[in-house]
Amino acid sequence: MEQRLAHLRVVLVGTTHPGNIGSAARAMKAMGVTDLVLVAPEKFPHADATALASGADDLLGGARVVDDLAAALADCVWVVGTSARLRTHSVPVLGPDVAAEQALTHAAAGPVALVFGREHSGLTNHELDHCNAFVQIPTVQHFSSLNLAGSVQVMTYALRMAALGAMPQQAPAQEELRDPPATQVELEGLFAHFEQALTTIEVLDPENPRHLMRRLRHLYLRAGLSTSEVRMLRGILTHTERGR
Repeated sequence: MEQRLAHLRVVLVGTTHPGNIGSAARAMKAMGVTDLVLVAPEKFPHADATALASGADDLLGGARVVDDLAAALADCVWVVGTSARLRTHSVPVLGPDVAAEQALTHAAAGPVALVFGREHSGLTNHELDHCNAFVQIPTVQHFSSLNLAGSVQVMTYALRMAALGAMPQQAPAQEELRDPPATQVELEGLFAHFEQALTTIEVLDPENPRHLMRRLRHLYLRAGLSTSEVRMLRGILTHTERGR
């Protein structure tokens, strides 16, 4: 199960205060999660991050810094985003324990990301569109604000407990090994192809798209497509564009 923990990635988006990055790294290391990716942090590297990492300097040293969320998730097979409030999305909303169990299950097939948003505003709707599921930490109703590092600690603790309690699982069948889950890069290619094809056949008006593409994203994110299924759908879209 330690191998699956190694496939788990914490992604911090647009972190404002560098101390929160250090505190998050410390929380991660204590729970055995070591893959940290930072999306456009305002200040990093920074002395405050190093000071609050308190022994997790190796995680900070190995952290990858990328420009956007798509780059952080490119090779991931499952993504769960944290959100303090429900939005107009139709992907599952999970508690920390269930999210942790599902994350470990998906980690058998490849990298899995837990995405945390900005301290004051969280994740945008566009960023949440990348997620297969959302997780909400059950705080009291009148005060749902958690410190960023506190949220990371809760979720990595849930992952650790799920890993400690997990029973040995049967090895994936050969068919599953030959047809792995689609990565985020493959899914983004599919969604872009859908938008192009639907525009070509005049189902989608790019000047007035409404919520069609978001609904399609949620539909296929819930479906959990494999690599070959993405190829199949893109083949259908190609023939659709050609009118045959």
